[in-house]
Amino acid sequence: DPLYYWQQTEDDVTITVHIPQDITKDDIKVRFSPDNICVTLKDQPPLIEGKLSSSVDHESCTWIIRENKSLEISLIKKNEGCQWPELIVGDTRGEFIMDSSQCSDIAESLMHLTSEVMNPSPEKENPPCNAQELEECDAFLEDSASLCRFDGDTLKVTHVINLGSNQYLFSVVVDPREMPCFCLRHDVDALLWQPHSDQPENMWEHIATFNALGYVQASKQDKKFMACAPDYSYAALCECLRRVFIYRQPTPLSTVLYNRKEGRQVGQVAKQLVATLEANDPILGFQATSERLFVLTTKTLFLIKVNSGN
Repeated sequence: DPLYYWQQTEDDVTITVHIPQDITKDDIKVRFSPDNICVTLKDQPPLIEGKLSSSVDHESCTWIIRENKSLEISLIKKNEGCQWPELIVGDTRGEFIMDSSQCSDIAESLMHLTSEVMNPSPEKENPPCNAQELEECDAFLEDSASLCRFDGDTLKVTHVINLGSNQYLFSVVVDPREMPCFCLRHDVDALLWQPHSDQPENMWEHIATFNALGYVQASKQDKKFMACAPDYSYAALCECLRRVFIYRQPTPLSTVLYNRKEGRQVGQVAKQLVATLEANDPILGFQATSERLFVLTTKTLFLIKVNSGN
């Protein structure tokens, strides 16, 4: 439970603290200063102590004991109209209680930022974003993800990177002498990053790109595992049952091919392969090597030859 509750108006701040039944008025000491407050019960350590969020008129501050054995402290704001974001700087033991009139005032002050009409008056040169035009694969989880690096000896965090919209896709060991790589979505592509523990100033190295993989994996609603070859020749994902999708890196064409819309010659094409397992058992494991793809179900271990020359 919160140690104390507090409310505020434009002029004052009220603090309510529940105190033990055996505490009397003589056992309570409240010291006010322009920027600080200290509340002590008997000879115990201070119950509330610290720097106030803003200055007060300390000579006008008062306190009383209510009939329900609660201590009520009134602070008079020095800067009237100033809203305090917290009571005591850095103290999270209290709970702020906002009355209904304050909620209404805040809602009214924000009314000009909202509208019940979809795109009421968009500018022709700069039309607003219409969320209905976004595809499902363009949406990300609301929870923000971050990448943390720990020191193995001290177990303290040395690096923290906020991934933002760069969705985490999978991890893979490319070099057994290095840390596992991790793959992140960057726009429509998927980028593979190699951490280097011996280079703290330049830890993350971009080592491979899988074109459009970030987009296509988001369209697979039933996907379960993702992986890539250690030589980056292909990436693969599987669904919960039966189907495995393999995405090869772009390779040169032996024949001439033109893009009809742009009229330019296409020099490379990436191929997608689909393998259907002869089993209806759930897929439990998924591992890629440079030549083969291993898929484990509840009853069978399947081996798919990807780069066998055939």
